[in-house]
Amino acid sequence: MSGTQILDTLLAISQLLEADQTSELERRGLTTSRTHLLWVLHHGGPATQIQLAEAIGVTPRNVTALVDALDATGFARREPHPTDRRAVHVTLTERGRSIMETMDAEHTALGGDLVAGLDDEELQVTSRALQHILERLQALIAEHAARQAERSDLG
Repeated sequence: MSGTQILDTLLAISQLLEADQTSELERRGLTTSRTHLLWVLHHGGPATQIQLAEAIGVTPRNVTALVDALDATGFARREPHPTDRRAVHVTLTERGRSIMETMDAEHTALGGDLVAGLDDEELQVTSRALQHILERLQALIAEHAARQAERSDLG
């Protein structure tokens, strides 16, 4: 298999996963951004909006809008910070906790279903190959960004 064929396969997988994820999130009344924030809360516990903005890589203003929407739909709520009177903690509601536990279980099940039929050696080879591709892609993107920054500094 050539590099182009592998890239085409990865793109097809990416498109399928994204379409399935979007459909499932819409069915639950969520978006990718809102779910990312819920995922951070589910795995990290209550956090300030500043911490959430840093964790998901958005501006504090964007987090405010996300938290507003999650609060309005009953997935998360703001509570007084336990030690800082000026800050608030964002926490999952029971509804948010329940949906994230379900999604976490579905995530685990899908992971298992995707590799069903592969033996241990095939899993190890696949894992190493995918990790290699991920690291190469990150390096190529960083190199491209550095070249773009260099060009803009010169121009």
